[in-house]
Amino acid sequence: MKKYLILCTFMVGICACSRNSYQSTNRTYKKEVSRFSRQLKIIPAVPANDTIQQPPYFVGTTNFNLRKPNYVIIHHTAQNSCPATLKTFTKPATQVSAHYVICKDGTVYHMLNDYLRAWQAGVSSWGNDKDINSSSIGIELDNNGFEPFDSTQINSLLSLLSRLKQTYHIPTPNFIGHGDIAPTRKNDPNYRFPWQLLAQHGFGNWYDAMITDTIPNAFNTLTALRIIGYNVKDTAAAIIAFKRHFLQDTTPGMTAPARLVLYNLQKKYM
Repeated sequence: MKKYLILCTFMVGICACSRNSYQSTNRTYKKEVSRFSRQLKIIPAVPANDTIQQPPYFVGTTNFNLRKPNYVIIHHTAQNSCPATLKTFTKPATQVSAHYVICKDGTVYHMLNDYLRAWQAGVSSWGNDKDINSSSIGIELDNNGFEPFDSTQINSLLSLLSRLKQTYHIPTPNFIGHGDIAPTRKNDPNYRFPWQLLAQHGFGNWYDAMITDTIPNAFNTLTALRIIGYNVKDTAAAIIAFKRHFLQDTTPGMTAPARLVLYNLQKKYM
């Protein structure tokens, strides 16, 4: 009898642990997806007014598909656990989200369909793109921003990036960080993130291992930063973002080694 009670207690514990505590927010997710689906089914119509000639009938094109992501933006959560981040992304009041959350143990939560627009980039830009949320997939890594990234977590990230790159044909240079697209407000995934390792797997550009370039006299730092994609309205912030990404250096100001790396990289983006 005692063994039976222990077994029952153990099974109840398993059921309690495996119960999905996000059932209510999942219902909200499904409801919103259904709402968007209904909007897509509506036949487009010209707004009726006195100045627009109305057509006699609807003509729908046969040539279209879904919009696809062109960038992947990598973040750190700036929180201390994966459950804390999941709660943040399921509270309407926070107004923030991401497509994926990767925990320290490598678990990947796919929180939003890749074709839908997550609220992850905020006010940001890269090159001529001023609406990064509409053209990107956001990936959050469980990390408070001041600790090394676990190799298990990075392995899951690499596997995910490989699938995303293949599925959506995302260009190699378009794997970037939140701190790159919003240098005045963000620093994630911060200087500890292994960008060089990602570049070795085809996710993001990197400078040559042995740089033999000679910087020409006409080389312009701000122009080179713009070519790569940085918004240089705040020059100091753009330089720090660049150095954080490519040199793991968070100090201000452009140095001679940084200029050499920047010149070498500029040629890869031209």
